[in-house]
Amino acid sequence: MVAVVVAVGCGGDPAPAPVTARPVVVPEEVQEAAFKVAILGDSITAGYGLPLDQAFPAVIERTLQAEGLDVSVHNNGVSGDTSAGGARRVDWVLKQAPNVLVVELGGNDLLRGQPVSLTEEKLGEIVQAGRAAGAEVVLLGITAPGSVGPDHKAAFDAIYPKVAEVHGARLVPGFLDGLMDKPALVQSDGLHPTADGHRMLAEVLTPVLRELTKAP
Repeated sequence: MVAVVVAVGCGGDPAPAPVTARPVVVPEEVQEAAFKVAILGDSITAGYGLPLDQAFPAVIERTLQAEGLDVSVHNNGVSGDTSAGGARRVDWVLKQAPNVLVVELGGNDLLRGQPVSLTEEKLGEIVQAGRAAGAEVVLLGITAPGSVGPDHKAAFDAIYPKVAEVHGARLVPGFLDGLMDKPALVQSDGLHPTADGHRMLAEVLTPVLRELTKAP
């Protein structure tokens, strides 16, 4: 079932080799936006298989800017990345001095059978780093498929609300769930969202970022 694979990872089996994040060329006036959002993620964030301007971070940026908000959204997605990889990169990402750090990681951990305890630990480290840098942190929850077994599914699904509560992140549960059983929203690889799929993901996250951007 296509959507089950999408919901648990973004690399496939075998998972794609990690690649260097594509450079984001942003006009100077956007780089100097008053409100900055940095999205730390894997190939979902990176917009695997699509032009970068069709990935959900770019869609969100255009939407908010069209509403007159002075905001930039920086895409820090790396295909094949895990929570451990994100923990290694987060300090570099935080050099962008974002007001909000969005974390979209963990799907590849599940796909590769990494211990739930490790995923929880590394996501916690990322959230802590963001909070320590003065950023609001938004954690995008991932739902495991039933095929991993009820015990493992329950343990994995519990990671995101637990990390959000313990470390003070804002949770967006089931971020990828809207792709389930919707083949038209998934590329022919059966793994990654189409442009329409990315627009759907943007619709999920945009209201959260709009609220944070407008917060006093």
